[in-house]
This record gives sequence, structure tokens and C-alpha cells, in this order.
Amino acid sequence: MSDLIPYLVFPGTAEEALHFYIKALGGEMISLARMGDQDPSMPENEKNRVMHAIISICGAQVMASDGRSSDTITSGNNISISLNFHTMDAIEKAFNNMSAGSNITMPLQDTFWGARFGMLTDKYGINWMFNHDIKQ
Repeated sequence: MSDLIPYLVFPGTAEEALHFYIKALGGEMISLARMGDQDPSMPENEKNRVMHAIISICGAQVMASDGRSSDTITSGNNISISLNFHTMDAIEKAFNNMSAGSNITMPLQDTFWGARFGMLTDKYGINWMFNHDIKQ
């Protein structure tokens, strides 16, 4: 495993919040993709929402996105711990180990962004994201 990264989810205010954090703490926007960039058929009210962003602050990365407008975002369910793995074996083992007693919200699968990815909420209510970038 290489990185443990907080992943914040906002109710449509991700871009505003990230710019606030960058200004308040010093840092930079590394990347920002909007939902409409990935799916042009997305409803107009969803297209401008942040699908995925990465900022660098205080020497560390923070990832964020806006939930769908239909999602209920509340304090406590708006943060996940994102784990990035160097190997396929490592992600499979960690995901399988963490699955015990969990609610798997997205099984490990290959994604359109070129990664093996999965999500779960562990038996203690903590949200986890598992990512392994597949080398092209």
C-alpha cells in the first residue's frame, strides 16, 4: 500500500470547499473532473458537480467529490478512507479481509478510469475505498 488518503463528499459544494481549504491552508488543486465531463448525457443539474478532485495541502493529498443531488450527505457519512495499492494481490487481500461483517457498496471491479476499485462500509460504520491503478 502506498497512500492513505481522506476522501470527502459534499452536497454540491466540493469545489467551493476545496478552494477554501487551499486558500486557508496553502496548497494547490491537482485535478478536478466534473460529472458532465465523463457523461455528457448527465442531467443538466448534475453536469457541473465535481465527480473527483484532488488537492494538495500541508504536504498531503485530499480527495473529494459532490454526491449526486439525490444523495443525502450528512456529517459522518461524508468521509471515506481511500487506500491506494501497488499490486493487484494486495488490493484483493485487503478488500477480502475488510469485507468480514461489512456492507460492500461497490465490489472490486475494473473501472473506466483504469483502476481496480471497490468500496465498503466496515462493521464499525467507517467508509473505505480501495484503489489499484492498472498499468497501461
